[in-house]
Amino acid sequence: MSTAHHSPDPGAALLSIYDRALPQVYGYLVSRCGSPTIAEEVTAETFLAAAESLDRGKVPDLTVAWLVTVARNKLVDHWRREERERRHLQLVHDVDDDVDDPVDVGLDAAFDRARAHEVLAELGAHHRSALTLRYLDGLSVPEVAEVLGRTVHATEALLVRSRAAFRTRYQEGGGDDD
Repeated sequence: MSTAHHSPDPGAALLSIYDRALPQVYGYLVSRCGSPTIAEEVTAETFLAAAESLDRGKVPDLTVAWLVTVARNKLVDHWRREERERRHLQLVHDVDDDVDDPVDVGLDAAFDRARAHEVLAELGAHHRSALTLRYLDGLSVPEVAEVLGRTVHATEALLVRSRAAFRTRYQEGGGDDD
Protein backbone atom coordinates (compact mmCIF):
# COMPACT_ATOMS: atom_id res chain seq x y z
CA MET A 1 0.00 0.00 0.00
CA SER A 2 2.95 2.32 0.06
CA THR A 3 3.71 4.59 -2.84
CA ALA A 4 6.95 4.27 -4.75
CA HIS A 5 9.61 6.05 -2.74
CA HIS A 6 12.33 5.57 -5.32
CA SER A 7 11.08 8.47 -7.50
CA PRO A 8 10.72 11.78 -5.65
CA ASP A 9 7.73 13.99 -6.32
CA PRO A 10 8.81 16.52 -8.99
CA GLY A 11 6.38 19.12 -7.66
CA ALA A 12 7.84 18.85 -4.18
CA ALA A 13 11.36 19.18 -5.61
CA LEU A 14 10.41 22.41 -7.40
CA LEU A 15 8.66 23.79 -4.31
CA SER A 16 11.72 23.06 -2.19
CA ILE A 17 13.96 25.20 -4.41
CA TYR A 18 11.37 27.84 -5.34
CA ASP A 19 11.91 30.28 -2.43
CA ARG A 20 15.66 30.26 -2.96
CA ALA A 21 15.50 30.39 -6.76
CA LEU A 22 12.75 32.98 -7.27
CA PRO A 23 14.78 36.09 -6.30
CA GLN A 24 17.74 34.91 -8.36
CA VAL A 25 15.69 34.10 -11.46
CA TYR A 26 13.70 37.34 -11.22
CA GLY A 27 16.85 39.37 -10.52
CA TYR A 28 18.59 37.84 -13.51
CA LEU A 29 15.65 38.67 -15.77
CA VAL A 30 14.95 42.21 -14.56
CA SER A 31 18.64 43.10 -14.92
CA ARG A 32 18.58 41.87 -18.54
CA CYS A 33 15.30 43.34 -19.72
CA GLY A 34 14.96 46.40 -17.47
CA SER A 35 11.22 45.87 -17.07
CA PRO A 36 9.73 44.47 -13.86
CA THR A 37 6.53 43.54 -15.72
CA ILE A 38 8.35 41.53 -18.39
CA ALA A 39 10.63 40.00 -15.75
CA GLU A 40 7.56 38.86 -13.77
CA GLU A 41 5.95 37.34 -16.87
CA VAL A 42 9.11 35.53 -17.93
CA THR A 43 9.75 34.36 -14.35
CA ALA A 44 6.30 32.76 -14.34
CA GLU A 45 7.01 31.16 -17.75
CA THR A 46 10.33 29.88 -16.37
CA PHE A 47 8.77 28.08 -13.42
CA LEU A 48 5.93 26.74 -15.57
CA ALA A 49 8.49 25.35 -18.05
CA ALA A 50 10.48 23.89 -15.15
CA ALA A 51 7.39 22.15 -13.78
CA GLU A 52 6.56 20.75 -17.23
CA SER A 53 10.16 19.52 -17.67
CA LEU A 54 10.06 17.88 -14.25
CA ASP A 55 6.77 16.16 -15.08
CA ARG A 56 8.34 14.76 -18.25
CA GLY A 57 11.50 13.71 -16.40
CA LYS A 58 13.64 16.00 -18.55
CA VAL A 59 15.60 17.77 -15.80
CA PRO A 60 19.16 16.53 -15.33
CA ASP A 61 19.64 18.34 -12.00
CA LEU A 62 17.18 20.77 -10.45
CA THR A 63 19.38 23.70 -9.42
CA VAL A 64 19.13 27.48 -9.37
CA ALA A 65 21.70 27.55 -12.20
CA TRP A 66 19.47 25.31 -14.33
CA LEU A 67 16.48 27.55 -13.63
CA VAL A 68 18.49 30.64 -14.65
CA THR A 69 19.36 28.87 -17.92
CA VAL A 70 15.66 28.19 -18.47
CA ALA A 71 14.98 31.87 -17.70
CA ARG A 72 17.60 32.97 -20.25
CA ASN A 73 15.97 30.82 -22.92
CA LYS A 74 12.50 32.07 -21.99
CA LEU A 75 13.70 35.69 -22.26
CA VAL A 76 15.11 35.01 -25.73
CA ASP A 77 11.77 33.38 -26.64
CA HIS A 78 9.94 36.47 -25.31
CA TRP A 79 12.08 38.77 -27.45
CA ARG A 80 11.49 36.60 -30.51
CA ARG A 81 7.70 36.71 -29.97
CA GLU A 82 7.88 40.45 -29.43
CA GLU A 83 9.84 40.89 -32.64
CA ARG A 84 7.33 38.79 -34.62
CA GLU A 85 4.51 40.94 -33.23
CA ARG A 86 6.40 44.12 -34.05
CA ARG A 87 6.97 42.91 -37.61
CA HIS A 88 3.25 42.31 -38.05
CA LEU A 89 2.56 45.86 -36.92
CA GLN A 90 5.28 47.50 -38.98
CA LEU A 91 5.32 47.22 -42.73
CA VAL A 92 8.52 49.18 -43.07
CA HIS A 93 11.64 47.51 -41.78
CA ASP A 94 14.47 49.91 -42.46
CA VAL A 95 17.76 48.13 -41.91
CA ASP A 96 20.79 50.38 -42.02
CA ASP A 97 23.84 48.57 -43.40
CA ASP A 98 26.39 51.11 -42.19
CA VAL A 99 28.53 48.45 -40.56
CA ASP A 100 31.88 49.42 -42.04
CA ASP A 101 33.19 50.20 -38.54
CA PRO A 102 33.75 46.82 -36.87
CA VAL A 103 35.17 48.42 -33.72
CA ASP A 104 33.67 46.78 -30.69
CA VAL A 105 32.17 49.50 -28.53
CA GLY A 106 30.74 46.88 -26.18
CA LEU A 107 28.51 47.61 -23.23
CA ASP A 108 31.13 48.80 -20.78
CA ALA A 109 30.52 50.41 -17.43
CA ALA A 110 30.92 53.95 -18.83
CA PHE A 111 27.43 53.75 -20.36
CA ASP A 112 24.55 54.87 -18.25
CA ARG A 113 22.77 51.61 -17.37
CA ALA A 114 19.27 53.04 -17.58
CA ARG A 115 19.98 54.55 -20.98
CA ALA A 116 21.54 51.30 -22.16
CA HIS A 117 18.37 49.41 -21.12
CA GLU A 118 16.24 51.95 -23.00
CA VAL A 119 18.33 51.53 -26.13
CA LEU A 120 18.28 47.73 -25.85
CA ALA A 121 14.48 47.86 -25.55
CA GLU A 122 14.30 49.92 -28.76
CA LEU A 123 16.33 47.41 -30.76
CA GLY A 124 14.84 44.44 -32.58
CA ALA A 125 14.70 41.17 -30.68
CA HIS A 126 17.52 39.62 -32.70
CA HIS A 127 19.89 42.51 -31.86
CA ARG A 128 18.76 42.60 -28.21
CA SER A 129 19.18 38.87 -27.77
CA ALA A 130 22.64 38.80 -29.32
CA LEU A 131 23.94 41.75 -27.28
CA THR A 132 22.42 40.51 -24.02
CA LEU A 133 23.77 37.00 -24.38
CA ARG A 134 27.23 38.19 -25.45
CA TYR A 135 27.83 41.18 -23.18
CA LEU A 136 25.50 40.86 -20.20
CA ASP A 137 25.60 37.08 -19.88
CA GLY A 138 29.22 36.85 -21.03
CA LEU A 139 28.65 33.97 -23.44
CA SER A 140 31.21 33.31 -26.15
CA VAL A 141 30.21 33.82 -29.78
CA PRO A 142 29.82 30.04 -30.33
CA GLU A 143 27.62 29.84 -27.21
CA VAL A 144 25.49 32.76 -28.42
CA ALA A 145 25.18 31.02 -31.80
CA GLU A 146 23.98 27.84 -30.11
CA VAL A 147 21.36 29.63 -27.99
CA LEU A 148 20.07 31.57 -31.00
CA GLY A 149 20.16 28.58 -33.34
CA ARG A 150 22.52 30.28 -35.79
CA THR A 151 25.93 29.52 -37.27
CA VAL A 152 28.97 31.13 -35.65
CA HIS A 153 29.59 33.17 -38.83
CA ALA A 154 26.00 34.42 -38.91
CA THR A 155 26.21 35.26 -35.20
CA GLU A 156 29.43 37.23 -35.68
CA ALA A 157 27.75 39.24 -38.45
CA LEU A 158 24.67 39.73 -36.26
CA LEU A 159 26.84 41.01 -33.41
CA VAL A 160 28.55 43.53 -35.73
CA ARG A 161 25.15 44.81 -36.91
CA SER A 162 23.79 44.76 -33.35
CA ARG A 163 26.68 46.80 -31.97
CA ALA A 164 26.30 49.30 -34.81
CA ALA A 165 22.53 49.58 -34.20
CA PHE A 166 23.10 49.97 -30.46
CA ARG A 167 25.82 52.62 -30.98
CA THR A 168 23.66 54.59 -33.42
CA ARG A 169 20.63 54.56 -31.12
CA TYR A 170 22.70 55.37 -28.07
CA GLN A 171 24.41 58.31 -29.75
CA GLU A 172 21.25 59.76 -31.30
CA GLY A 173 19.45 59.75 -27.98
CA GLY A 174 17.03 56.95 -28.96
CA GLY A 175 13.33 57.63 -28.85
CA ASP A 176 12.95 58.11 -32.61
CA ASP A 177 10.64 55.46 -33.96
CA ASP A 178 11.60 55.08 -37.60
